[in-house]
Amino acid sequence: MTPTQVDVNFRLCPTTKMNLFQSVTSALDNTLASDPTAVIFGEDVAFGGVFRCTVGLRDKYGKDRVFNTPLCEQGIVGFGIGAAVAGATAIAEIQFADYIYPAFDQIVNEAAKYRYRSGNLFDCGNLTIRAPWGCVGHGSLYHSQSPEAFFAHCPGIKVVIPRGPVQCKGLLLSCIADQNPCIFFEPKILYRAAVEQVPTEAYTIPLSQAEVIQEGSDVTLVAWGTQIHVLREVANMAQEKLGVSCELIDLQTILPWDTETVCKSVAKTGRLLISHEAPITGGFAAEISSTVQEECFLNLEAPIARVCGYDTPFPHIFEPFYIPDKWKCFDAVKKLISF
Repeated sequence: MTPTQVDVNFRLCPTTKMNLFQSVTSALDNTLASDPTAVIFGEDVAFGGVFRCTVGLRDKYGKDRVFNTPLCEQGIVGFGIGAAVAGATAIAEIQFADYIYPAFDQIVNEAAKYRYRSGNLFDCGNLTIRAPWGCVGHGSLYHSQSPEAFFAHCPGIKVVIPRGPVQCKGLLLSCIADQNPCIFFEPKILYRAAVEQVPTEAYTIPLSQAEVIQEGSDVTLVAWGTQIHVLREVANMAQEKLGVSCELIDLQTILPWDTETVCKSVAKTGRLLISHEAPITGGFAAEISSTVQEECFLNLEAPIARVCGYDTPFPHIFEPFYIPDKWKCFDAVKKLISF
């Protein structure tokens, strides 16, 4: 994605300073205002949700359009599928991505396959599932997980993860407008930490299109969500300490992912580092690595590097040792260059 696709909206409509959770609220507000069929539902969303992403929306649009559900993720997604099939724009919130597993059957066996099994007579493409995602500094086992790889194995859905407020609003609105069920994971550690000038009106950012954030010539760095900010630091460290030029790519959409942008970059740099918080075994970095190895084998100057979480449950006090921080990633860059 070129920056102008977002920049044009800055020129066409006013902006205001928003953090990431406020950009979510703004996107939902835009949707409820423009689409009379849109409904938002989930645990505690009526009063704003635990992260305040839906604050004020029930008062503005009424209890029939923004409402609480029982504590039952399978029921939340099942209801969303039914609402979408009936013609509504259904926006479901799972309170934490860690709790999306009870809804796994509804997502994988129902939502993802609804169109296919009916021969396109019926679909639930108007369903979007939002969930706070990733580590937060103190979340431990059940409030820190990154489950994107589980869903990347499932044809029929789209999986999207933004890195900041501008991308968050544009990508969320694209998910809501897309005619396929989408899972939208929101990096919760960035809810209040990331602040940008965001257009107040609706705009979209294309799905399945990675963004080259920084061009470089020596190493390609690929990540999504929170990890983009880690790799941005790594790119700066590599330039200052090693004189190494890094190309930084935000994948943005996990499924279907932008193979062309990544492979084009690796063909230029000859080296690739992929980093994510989820455990390394079976993580989505493995899929990227396999594809790049097939497509760019003769261009590679070093083995592809993966810097990810360990194959353990997400720890509490040991979180600083578990996460793929800038020092681990920087060490991987040094190994790539010296190979």
